[in-house]
Amino acid sequence: MLTEEERDQIVKVRLENVKEAIETAELLRPHGYWQATINRMYYACYYAVTALLIKNQINAQTHAGVRQMLGLHFITSGKLSIEMGDYYRNLFSKRIRGL
Repeated sequence: MLTEEERDQIVKVRLENVKEAIETAELLRPHGYWQATINRMYYACYYAVTALLIKNQINAQTHAGVRQMLGLHFITSGKLSIEMGDYYRNLFSKRIRGL
């Protein structure tokens, strides 16, 4: 079990990863690297969601588990909008399909 300080440190690193992934996507997009852009946007969302889950002491072991826990604890409860959940799910699908 992580201490609150350890959780906060992991959340901080994940949020730094979010920023880097978004910056990378913004660099790739103008050059037409759509698959790489989608990949970076997906990971920006993934890092943000995992930070949210860690901060709230919710465990998920896989990408599918992260999506499931987001839906269960934040979308279904109304803490986050259905549209936000759809956006994340669509990025996941596009990443898997290669756009």
